[in-house]
Amino acid sequence: QLQLAESGGDLVQPGGSLTLSCAVSGSTAHLAVIAWFRQAPGKEREGVSCITRTGRSAYADSVKGRFTISRDNAKNTVYLQMNNLEPEDAAVYYCAAGPTFYEYYWSLPGRYDYWGQGTQVTVSS
Repeated sequence: QLQLAESGGDLVQPGGSLTLSCAVSGSTAHLAVIAWFRQAPGKEREGVSCITRTGRSAYADSVKGRFTISRDNAKNTVYLQMNNLEPEDAAVYYCAAGPTFYEYYWSLPGRYDYWGQGTQVTVSS
């Protein structure tokens, strides 16, 4: 079993920055890919970014140039640095773990087996 715990969500003003953390514990068998998803009220869950064990990453077009994903394998923690936040970034952010990196399908929720409980990000003045 694998457990994921997100933290770092907060209220931030437009243009501000925030760093989310995803701490992973338990069996490391599914640590091949860790991804961040987000879900706003009334919207589908969407992939934000992912990173492989070796550091290969992918981003949604909407966050490229603003968000940076990183991974500390020694700490089993994945980070999402979010800069220049926009109101449209407000959502519950989830991290997820999966066994395989799919270059073109990494953003599909069904590719991931384990999920955290989510952390709320609010962007408002």
